[in-house]
Amino acid sequence: MRFHFPISGDMLNNKDGIARDGRLFVNVQIAAHPQDNIYVNRIPAKFDGQFFAAEVPLHGYRNILSVYNAATSESINATVYWLKNADNKTRLSLDDNIYCFRDLTKNAQNYKSVFENPYFALYKKANETYGTKVHVNVYYQCEDFNLSMMPDKYKAEFKANSNWLQFSFHALQDQPERPYKHTDFDAILRDYDLVTEQLIRFAGEECVSPVTTVHWGECTREGVRALRARGLRVLMGYFQYFDFEPYVSYYFDIGHAMRHNKRDFWKDEKEDMIFGRIYHVLNLDSVKDIVNIPHYGGFMELMIHEQHFYPWHEYYMPDFEERVMVGAKFAADNGYKPAWVQDCVLEQSNMHV
Repeated sequence: MRFHFPISGDMLNNKDGIARDGRLFVNVQIAAHPQDNIYVNRIPAKFDGQFFAAEVPLHGYRNILSVYNAATSESINATVYWLKNADNKTRLSLDDNIYCFRDLTKNAQNYKSVFENPYFALYKKANETYGTKVHVNVYYQCEDFNLSMMPDKYKAEFKANSNWLQFSFHALQDQPERPYKHTDFDAILRDYDLVTEQLIRFAGEECVSPVTTVHWGECTREGVRALRARGLRVLMGYFQYFDFEPYVSYYFDIGHAMRHNKRDFWKDEKEDMIFGRIYHVLNLDSVKDIVNIPHYGGFMELMIHEQHFYPWHEYYMPDFEERVMVGAKFAADNGYKPAWVQDCVLEQSNMHV
């Protein structure tokens, strides 16, 4: 006897059931022997030829599903979540960011505003046009620069725009690839602290998010525990696999990666960490592909990488700005409302714990 849908840790939105009378009615499916006698939260389940199914109401954020087999006296439980505010929402996240801060530092005597920097100006344009909320995952250093060199002259402006522009730790630097695939607790904590202390110094705590994408989306359980200890609540990734290896899937195996790829969000109860799916990477496909993204009404995370913005970089994409604006327009045209991940997946009374 086991849960088929939902499984423990699943975070459900209103598209996963029927919302009525302040509850979400979900069709719970249990795999069991056809001759068994199954109850879910004391509601009798009917065998449909493949699973035992029962329509069960979820009453709030955290819900316990209790399954009892009257034929064998066996019981199992699952914890699931109802995300009342996670449908038809969207966010744009930016990976691998450091050069924008180098430019702000280099031009500190010339720029009167953060948005004189062309990279930040692009996202201000997206925000003013479509309301886009922009999340920036930040490196500590590149070849000739680190965040300790960044002046705090823009701090008031960053804070004033924190309603749509936020930052978080990404990695120490771009290389090596997959830096936290085998990390211990202390190594990633050291890098997290380097980045976050500087973000608070020059942008303010208001701008620092409890959500991030770790560089390459790979990290050990020990590393995730370190990030959770510092207050991070959600880790975003692809949850895919190539050549029978999980890809951008943190510490999860192929089976878990395949399962998580079909969900917007899932919570590892043991680590008290939520994992979210990046829906579309704007620098991987053409503009034509972007305008044909299938939309299903859940939380749509769009993402792009900074290095593709710069003409001097080997990965430069001349249509970078078009990709960003087309992605933002697609989301708006299809009814997605800009939102922060944390506002959609965390219980409001427990936002920053």
